[in-house]
Amino acid sequence: MRNGIEFKVYGDYALFTDPLTKLGGEKLTYSVPTYQALKGIVESIYWKPTLIFIVDEVRIMNPIRMESKGVRPIEYGGGNTLANYTYLKDVCYEVRAHFEFNENRPELEHDRNEHKHHNILKRSLQAGGRRDIFLGTRECQAYVEPCVFGEAKGFYDNYGEIHFGTMVHGINYPDETGKSQMEVRLWDVKMKDGIISFDRPEVCTKVRTISEMQPKVFGASNMESADELLARMEAEEPI
Repeated sequence: MRNGIEFKVYGDYALFTDPLTKLGGEKLTYSVPTYQALKGIVESIYWKPTLIFIVDEVRIMNPIRMESKGVRPIEYGGGNTLANYTYLKDVCYEVRAHFEFNENRPELEHDRNEHKHHNILKRSLQAGGRRDIFLGTRECQAYVEPCVFGEAKGFYDNYGEIHFGTMVHGINYPDETGKSQMEVRLWDVKMKDGIISFDRPEVCTKVRTISEMQPKVFGASNMESADELLARMEAEEPI
């Protein structure tokens, strides 16, 4: 796919929190990663406000297993609460994603250099990402590396369809939608032979408004163009 990348992300644990379980102070993971969690991983590899990343597919490589742990949440008012968090264990996913230019950022039109952004993205993936990678929550450290999507053997190959019901798809932020509000998207998840093909954010019909929000302002004073960034990277470590 144009401007696309394919990568493997893996770690010992993952926690893609079902928001319904947070009301009582406990956390229970979804069985599979959400679109927003995978988008966050891609943006940890490389992100600029000029771009919008679209996650196309995820492939579940290992069997879905869970493990519960007793955790003492931080309570700034004091207390000694013990909560049970249920994590996914020994996870590995293959992800296919691509970027498009953010049409809601006309002030960044000068930074729409497709070729250079794609080169920086691939270089950043090869280096393991520009920021820390984690699976759902900060304590679930993960690692990324390039791969060929579908090449390796997966546990759910030829497994058939599995339905996971309604899950959070992701969050609509003002700088990506042009609206002055933050919204949450829901969708019905189906996995076929270990692969989940995501609906694009704009076609999700189950959308709920969370709060009013204004987009952050970017410009020459607080961001680097693709030309400047690639030139600096080449000077530090020639490609």
